[in-house]
Amino acid sequence: MERQELARLHRRVGRADVAAVSEVRGAVRELLRYRWKEEPAQVAELLLSELVTNALVHTDDGAVVAVSVAPRRLRVEVRDFVPDMPVSHVPDADDGTHGRGLVLVESLADSWGIRPDPLGKVVWFELDGERP
Repeated sequence: MERQELARLHRRVGRADVAAVSEVRGAVRELLRYRWKEEPAQVAELLLSELVTNALVHTDDGAVVAVSVAPRRLRVEVRDFVPDMPVSHVPDADDGTHGRGLVLVESLADSWGIRPDPLGKVVWFELDGERP
């Protein structure tokens, strides 16, 4: 039986710290660099940045990002401290760049969801991938 390698990343993102989005994205890029093929790693970066940006734009208390990666599975969780559940919708064409985050997650992730948490909620996604 093959032993499962598991790598983890855990970061706190401060309130309104928009620069943290690119920092967390870079940390995930490094985490996946030698573990996953380039295309699924880029999808992971995109979806992560969408969820972190949503948490920073729609809450006042920041977020906690947790990433775990195994040879064939990646899970990202973004926990915020607001219990209101987000609603996925198709944005109007005139809506600029807003309202597309969960639509991207829904269309690109292998699985995803939102679950209530005693301190707020967790929005998560999983991707299937493989070693380079």
